[in-house]
Amino acid sequence: MPLEFISMTFPNASTELEPIPGAPADPDFITRYARSLDDYDVNYTLIPYHSGGFDPFTIGSYILAVTKKVSVVIALRPNTMYPTVAAKQLATLNNLGRGRVVVHFIAGGSDAEQLREGDTLGKDERYARLEEYIKILRRAWASPEPFDWDGKYYQFKDFSNSVQLIGGPKAIQVSVGGSSPEAYRVGGSLADIFGLWGEPLKETKEQIDKIYAEAAKAGRPEGDRPRIWVTFRPITAETDDLAWAKAHRTLEVLKGNRANGQGKAPATAPEPQNVGSQRLLEIAKRGDVQDKALWYPTVSATGARGASTALVGSWDTVSDALLDYVKLGADLISIRGYDNFSDSIDYGRYILPQVRAGAKALAESNGTNGTNGTHEA
Repeated sequence: MPLEFISMTFPNASTELEPIPGAPADPDFITRYARSLDDYDVNYTLIPYHSGGFDPFTIGSYILAVTKKVSVVIALRPNTMYPTVAAKQLATLNNLGRGRVVVHFIAGGSDAEQLREGDTLGKDERYARLEEYIKILRRAWASPEPFDWDGKYYQFKDFSNSVQLIGGPKAIQVSVGGSSPEAYRVGGSLADIFGLWGEPLKETKEQIDKIYAEAAKAGRPEGDRPRIWVTFRPITAETDDLAWAKAHRTLEVLKGNRANGQGKAPATAPEPQNVGSQRLLEIAKRGDVQDKALWYPTVSATGARGASTALVGSWDTVSDALLDYVKLGADLISIRGYDNFSDSIDYGRYILPQVRAGAKALAESNGTNGTNGTHEA
C-alpha cells in the first residue's frame, strides 16, 4: 500500500496550548480545517471519542458533507453502541461519503472512563468483547441475508442489514490500537489497521513484530497483515534551532495549563491504566531525546494522556525521522500538532511532500509499489 497520512479533527478551535473551556461545536472551524486537509491531500482524519465529548458520527458526517477527498476515521467504543446499530450507521456514512469511512475501535484503557458510560467489564474482557463486535460487523457487511448471533457478549436473531457498503464488504477498514498482548492478538488477527503511539524505533519494531506474529498465528498471509499506523506530535520550523525554541515554548505552556487545571488530566492524577501510556512514561525516564528527534518531555508534561510524543526539528529533520518509521513498515503516519490548525498547514506545505517523495524513493529502491513490508531502519 502507498504511504498515507492521518490527521485529527476537533469540533472547535480549542487546543492544548489555548484551551477554550465549554466551547461549542463550530461548523465554520470544522469546515475550514477539513477543507485544508483536502487541499494538502491528507488521506484520513480521526474523529476522537470521549465519554463527555461531541459525537464522532455527527462530526464525521459533517466533514464528509463539506469535503471531497479526505476519509473520516470514526472512533468507537463497543460499550456505547450495539454492533447491529453500528453496522448500519457506519454503512450509512459509507454510502453518504462514497466510501470515505474507517472505524477505529477503542476497547477502553481506563476503568473510570468506561464506568462513566456504564461499562463494568475488565480490560481483557473488553478486548474479548471487541473481538466479537468486529466479527458481527464483518458478517453484517458481508451480505443482507438474515443471520443469528449467540455469543458471550451479544445475542440476536434474524438480523438483516440492508445497508450494504459501497465498494464491497471490506470497504470500511477496521482499525484497532493498543500496546497490550490482548490488543496485539485481536488487532493482529482481525484488523485492517493497527494503531501505535510514537515510540523509539527499536520499541516500535518490537511491537510491529508482535502484531505480525499474531496475524500469522491467525492464519493471515503476509499480504493480508494489518497496516501499521504510528502517531506523532511534530514540533517543527524552518531550522532546527527555531524548532527547538518552539518546542520549549510549547512545553512551558503545557506545564502551565496542567498546573492551572486546563490539561487533559490534573497534575495530581494517578498514572494512567493503559499500557500505551505506561510505556511512554517509562521510556521518558531514559532521556528527553530518543533516536534522531523523538522528544519525550511533552509526554511527562501531559501525563501521557493520549498520543503525546513529539518529533522536534526542521522540516528536513522531521521528514527524515518519519521516513525511519516508513522503513520499519509503517505506511500510515498520523501527525497533529499542539496548535492543531496552524501546524497542519506547515505539515501540508513542508512535511507531507518530503515524506511522500522519500517513501516513493524507498519503494522504488526496494522494487515495490508501496511500503508494505518490514525493512531495517
